[in-house]
Amino acid sequence: MTRFLDYMISPQPIRIVDLKIDPSKLSIRSLTVTGMGHLPGRTLQRAQAVFDSWALLYIAGGSGFYRVDRGPLQHVEKGCLFFVYPGSVIDFGPEEGGHWDEYYIRFEGSRVQEWLESWLVQTDTVMRVGFDEASIARLDAMFLLLESGSPTQIDQAALQLEALLFHWIAKSNLPQGQAPAARVVDLLQDIATSLYAPFNTEQLANRHHMAVSTLRRLVSQHTGYPLHDYIHRLKMEETKRLLLSTDLPIKEIAETLGYADESYFSRLFKKYAGLAPKHFRALS
Repeated sequence: MTRFLDYMISPQPIRIVDLKIDPSKLSIRSLTVTGMGHLPGRTLQRAQAVFDSWALLYIAGGSGFYRVDRGPLQHVEKGCLFFVYPGSVIDFGPEEGGHWDEYYIRFEGSRVQEWLESWLVQTDTVMRVGFDEASIARLDAMFLLLESGSPTQIDQAALQLEALLFHWIAKSNLPQGQAPAARVVDLLQDIATSLYAPFNTEQLANRHHMAVSTLRRLVSQHTGYPLHDYIHRLKMEETKRLLLSTDLPIKEIAETLGYADESYFSRLFKKYAGLAPKHFRALS
């Protein structure tokens, strides 16, 4: 991961990753992550900034302000999310003399318009989505996917972006007093967006500050399936999507989803889907 110092932005090392390949090589053309950055200790303010693409900014620490088209100043703090986008003039940054810990993701594609027409309706308002280690883990995983230079993994980054953003928006819309429900939503969303990463039950439990036994109970209670059965089911659904939307070899799909044994993977897929992977792809 590239880290470097730029004292104009922050006194701490920052990391920035940009898309390294031609977008025409990607299987998912409707949504592309074009760049990401983590700017811990950011001190730089932007005044009257104009952008030629969309980006979301998630604040993991510190505080500051955000304003669109000379409108009212909005307070930004840890656990907040806001957007910059074409067609507006935007001011944002930490308070004078202060700093914040910022993650940003740049993205583009026709999928964004679909979001705007359905669930992404507040693009000029600071949203309080909360801070949790699971979100940071997902962002770090997206960094690795984008940095890989692999078209398949860059497509995965786009899918993870949509899942994470939808999760944040849904969470920000939860009525007050639904903290227990939000906790389960966080947990299930973490599992759903970590299908390509090595699975570790203890690490998952630690990220959500719960015992492994509590983790297993919550998953079983809210999904109806034991933890590992639930994960297999999610991975098989992701396999279906990859079989239908890409030309990836079955062996590569299996390895990407964490199954080193292709024969075991095929048996597992047949158990949940009723067909072997090659037959599912041929008939769809």
